[in-house]
Amino acid sequence: MSDLANLDDIVALRRDLHAHPELCYEEHRTAKVVADALRGWGIETHTGIAKTGVVGVIKRGASPRAIMLRADMDALPMQEENQFEHRSRHDGKMHGCGHDGHTAMLLAAARHLQAEGGFDGTVYLCFQPAEEGGAGGRAMIQDGLFDRFPCEAVFGMHNWPGLEAGSFGVCAGPMMASANGFKITVRGKGGHAAAPHDCADPVPALFAIGQSLQTILTRSKRPLDAAVLSITQVQAGGSVINVIPGSAWLGGSVRAYSTDVVDLIERRMHEIAGSIAAAHGCEAEVYFERRYPALVNTVAETEFCMGVMREVVGEDRALTIEPAMASEDFAYYAQKYPSLFYFVGTRNENIGIVSELHTPTFDIDENIYNRSVEFMFKGAVLALQGL
Repeated sequence: MSDLANLDDIVALRRDLHAHPELCYEEHRTAKVVADALRGWGIETHTGIAKTGVVGVIKRGASPRAIMLRADMDALPMQEENQFEHRSRHDGKMHGCGHDGHTAMLLAAARHLQAEGGFDGTVYLCFQPAEEGGAGGRAMIQDGLFDRFPCEAVFGMHNWPGLEAGSFGVCAGPMMASANGFKITVRGKGGHAAAPHDCADPVPALFAIGQSLQTILTRSKRPLDAAVLSITQVQAGGSVINVIPGSAWLGGSVRAYSTDVVDLIERRMHEIAGSIAAAHGCEAEVYFERRYPALVNTVAETEFCMGVMREVVGEDRALTIEPAMASEDFAYYAQKYPSLFYFVGTRNENIGIVSELHTPTFDIDENIYNRSVEFMFKGAVLALQGL
């Protein structure tokens, strides 16, 4: 495979993207870098999908078979603390989830697929905006992604600091959880802190609701059904200590692999909040937002990719892993086509690459690129021959 051992230019491109992070649906510079690279290699390129999305098309032979490889491009609204030369040039913006690396790896795979060929069919290269909370995958689909670029299967990946560099991880079935947000507001009657009997204090009601929410997981849900309910925000009162507020609220996140479990949690939230608030002479309003669905890998694609992983990195580094409670909007692709999402290990304590995702010191072991690109290349070629 030409030039696979030397990815210095792709490393340079990744560092350029890292230094110039862009938030969801603002990836104009990133999209131009991607499109210019694809066109420079002679790859058919389509831009402006869901505002900033880019799709490259590599076709060989006469086969109608097609697959899609996907990478995300957006950064996070956070301040970087790394001090290396390619750290973020933009205050309050950082590639703290490694999407710059995803983009670089898919570009490297595109270059080699274009240069080497060796397949009969079409490979679509999907560079997606707005994974970080903007549901860019759904937006691309709504903007006609699969109408314009229909395929048999979609493959995506994410760097994963929980795995050692040089390894891959995957599992069949639910791979990542659905992401859902909630906010419960309790409204009562405020007043002077010295006269609580003249008030309907929402604060004790809110405390009781918050504690009781955990019983959904321990008493309403089947023990075998995984779920997480985390209260991450609480707000009551202002800066004056002798005033009972008229309202108070709490909010947080719900994660689960099953839609039925999410349905159960939402229903019980309404029941618990309403009943407890009423017992305190208050009213409760529950807002429940379903964000990303669970990401489910199909069995055939998982078994196929595990075989390719073993070829690339060996039996001991092709790992069957436990599902993660984090979420990913690749789930929208997986709802439309047979799909496979896998993790690329990036942790390397020997060179100090140890930070977790979404932290201000996050970084990627760039030595992973060779094996990752080799896997994408081989996987695409073999997939078009038939899973």
